[in-house]
Amino acid sequence: MAAAAAEARVSILADRRLWLMAAFGVAAGLPLALSGFTLRQWLTERQISLEALGLTANIGLAYTLKFLWAPALDQVAPPFGLARFGRRRGWLLAIQPALVAMVVLLALSGTGPLWTTVAAAALVAFLSATQDIAIDAWRIETFPQRLQGAAMAAYVWGYRVAMLLSGAGAIAAAGWLGWSGSLLMVAALLALVLPVTLVAHEPVAAPRPVVATGLRARARAAVVEPLREFLGRPGAGLIIAYVALFNLGEAMAGVMLAPFYRSLGFDRAAVAAATGVPGLVCTMAGIAVGGWLVARIGLARALISTGLTQMAAMGMYVWLAYSHGDHAVLFATVMTEAFVQALATAGFITYLSGLCSTAFTATQYALLTSLAALASHTIGGFSGFLAAAVGWPVFYMLAMACALPGMMMMLIILRRFPPEPARR
Repeated sequence: MAAAAAEARVSILADRRLWLMAAFGVAAGLPLALSGFTLRQWLTERQISLEALGLTANIGLAYTLKFLWAPALDQVAPPFGLARFGRRRGWLLAIQPALVAMVVLLALSGTGPLWTTVAAAALVAFLSATQDIAIDAWRIETFPQRLQGAAMAAYVWGYRVAMLLSGAGAIAAAGWLGWSGSLLMVAALLALVLPVTLVAHEPVAAPRPVVATGLRARARAAVVEPLREFLGRPGAGLIIAYVALFNLGEAMAGVMLAPFYRSLGFDRAAVAAATGVPGLVCTMAGIAVGGWLVARIGLARALISTGLTQMAAMGMYVWLAYSHGDHAVLFATVMTEAFVQALATAGFITYLSGLCSTAFTATQYALLTSLAALASHTIGGFSGFLAAAVGWPVFYMLAMACALPGMMMMLIILRRFPPEPARR
C-alpha cells in the first residue's frame, strides 16, 4: 500500500495540468494586491485619510459582482477571433493583454490626481475578476473530482507566490525603483503568463442543457438556468448566507492593515519583511495542512476546526495593537494569520468547488466566490470610519466577533446539509 501511495504521489506531481494550474494561480494572484493591500500602502504614503483608505475596499467590488458577467464566459464565444483557442483559453487570451495594459496605466498614474489611480485600480480589479472566472472554470472542467484538491493546492501555491511578489515584493522594490517602477515590474511578470495560456489544453466541458437561440433564450440559459439549478437545491438559502458571512471578520480586519501597521510605527521595510518570505512560508504550510486535514478528517470537520482556529487567531491583532510597535509581535501576527487563513481557505474553496454543476461552472463558481468577497468590498469599506471612532484594539475585537455569525451558520449547514461530491 505504501508503494502504491508513493506511486500515486509521483503520478500527481508529474501531471502537467497541475503545473499549469500553479501558473494560472500566479496570473490570478499578481493583480489582486494592486487593488488591495499594496494600493493602500501606496496611498497611505500619499497621506490619504483613514476614512478614504477604508473606502478603497470598494475598488474590489468587481470581485463581488463578477457573477453578473460570468454568464458571458459560459455562453458567448471569445472576441477578436480567439474562439479557435476554445472558450476558456480564448477568453483568457482576450483578458490578459488588457490586464497587463491596465497595470501599466496604474503604475504611471502616481504623478496624476488621485482619481486616476483609483480608476486604474478599479479597471485592474475588473479585468482580474474576469480572468478569475475563466481560470476557475478551466480548473473545475479540467480536473476530475479526485484531483480537485491537488489542483486547488497548486493554484493557491502559485497564487500566494504571486501575492508575495505584488505585495511585499512590490512594496520593498518601491524603495529603490519608486512606486511606478515597482508596479511596472509586476506588469512585466504578468505578461509572462500569456505563453502559459497558449500551451494549456482546452477542457472538454459538460454539455449545456439548453441550446439557446435568440436574446431572451440566451439570457435565460446564461443567467436563469444556473441560478434556478442552484436555488432549487435543499438548503440553498442557508448556504448562500454562510458563504456571504464566511469572510466578514477577516474583511473588517484586513482592509485596515496598511494604516494599522503605519500607525504603530512600522515603516515600508518592516511591513515588507514581515509579509514577505515569512508570510509566504506560513501560507504554504497552511495550504498543505489544510489539504491534509480535508483528506484526513473529512471536509465537514475540517471546515469546523479551521474556522474556529481562524477566528481565534484574529486575537493576534489585538495583541499587536497593545505591543507599542514590537517587531517580534508583528512577525508573529503576520505569520499566524497567514497560516490560519490558508488553513481555512483550503477547506472553504474545496467546499465551494463541490457545490458547482459543471454545466454552469463559470456562472455558479463566480456567484459563490462573489458572495464570499461581499463583506470585504461592502462592509469592509466602512471599516475606516469604525477604526477612527473606536481605536485599534476595540476595532479588532469587533472584527473577531464578526466571525461568529459565519461559524454559527456553518454548523447549521453541516448538520442539516453535509457536503456532497461535485455535481455533473
